[in-house]
Amino acid sequence: FLGRAVAKASRDTSRAVRIALGRGVLGAALAGAVVAFFFIDRGRSTTTFMLDLGAQSAAAVYSMIQFTYDAIVLTAMIAVTVRQVRQTTGAERLPPLSVLVGSVLGIALPVVIVVMDVAHVAGDLGLMFSLGVVYGPLYLATFVFLCVGLAGQPLVRRARARSRAERTRDLVARVTPVWRRATAVRPGLSQVTDAGFHDADAETRLHRELVEIRDAVIDPRASFALTDAESELLEEAEAQLIGGGAARGGRLKGSR
Repeated sequence: FLGRAVAKASRDTSRAVRIALGRGVLGAALAGAVVAFFFIDRGRSTTTFMLDLGAQSAAAVYSMIQFTYDAIVLTAMIAVTVRQVRQTTGAERLPPLSVLVGSVLGIALPVVIVVMDVAHVAGDLGLMFSLGVVYGPLYLATFVFLCVGLAGQPLVRRARARSRAERTRDLVARVTPVWRRATAVRPGLSQVTDAGFHDADAETRLHRELVEIRDAVIDPRASFALTDAESELLEEAEAQLIGGGAARGGRLKGSR
């Protein structure tokens, strides 16, 4: 589920990633684990399953199938998150970086577990318990980095959306005086009561005001001109609407 969630968050995923996160690989892993489990001589109830039963080959296979599948999924997640890290900057890069670190640790974890399983079956309990010292911290670190990264992505998006909304409202407040002056000499659709505009939506209102200001500028029948400061303000607002912020100018799509 974590792997598919990350894959869906990426626009472009390779065929190998889609296969790794697909139902076929999942079904094969589930079938193998179920079959291996029923070959285990389970005996009495236990709360330390692999410690008590891990010496059995079937138990080792059962464990290795599960964690090998985990490694496949996490490898696919690495392919996805590397692309996300390259496409993001600033605070937006931190969540995919956290997922990337968690995925790398999560691949090291199955390697440790598989070696522990093999050592247990081979009777090398010294090696198994030595690796067991690494297992605990590695498992915890994997869990923490993955959870922080996956939880951080919606939090960063929410913060970005809030910042964008505040900036849009600020631009509306600054553009509105220019719009009022423009519509005083050239009334626009906003003067029609049933035009369908909703002032509650700051982006819709900003878009409408920009279009009507541009219309007043290019209409030869209207005596209306922008100052240099007003022109810069309109370019800033247009850049905000197309998602570029103040760093990118350009005319708003839909203006005439």
